[in-house]
Amino acid sequence: MSLKDLPAGKEPPHDIYVVVENAKHTPHIKYEVDKDTGLLFVDRFAPMPMVFPAHYGFINNTLGGDGDPVDAFVFTDIPVVPGAVVRCRPVGALLTTDESGEDAKLVCVPHKKLDPRFENIQDYTDLPQMFRDQLEQFYAHYKNLEPGKWVKTAGWANAEQAAKIIMDGIADAKK
Repeated sequence: MSLKDLPAGKEPPHDIYVVVENAKHTPHIKYEVDKDTGLLFVDRFAPMPMVFPAHYGFINNTLGGDGDPVDAFVFTDIPVVPGAVVRCRPVGALLTTDESGEDAKLVCVPHKKLDPRFENIQDYTDLPQMFRDQLEQFYAHYKNLEPGKWVKTAGWANAEQAAKIIMDGIADAKK
């Protein structure tokens, strides 16, 4: 099976697969999976001295407002390597806009079969406030020193709205 064959999830929008590109605490570097080859490339060395606050990647076979697959964060304390596929449940999204357009960042937790500790988290508001603040601050500043790049945060979407982002992304990828 290649990356092109990986569906958006087992039962989207509530049971999805997130392809991890950047592990939690990845410093000063942004990896990106090439959608044609499935290989993990260094996208850029980030000039801001910041680390990813959670595992970061995308939902395959989706298309976001910026023309790339829908982005997703996986909230867990368990180490995950770049390139791994994590079965998840979306609980919300940080809404952002950048130089490429609307760019929602889904916030997900591992599926209960992977980690039952997250079963009671139904919405992003159930996550620690500190995590939500870190995610917002990360996105508000991580492109600050990159010429021509910018990000603006625009609030949060709940789990139901995140499900719609996923379904819209699946539909847009099929067009």
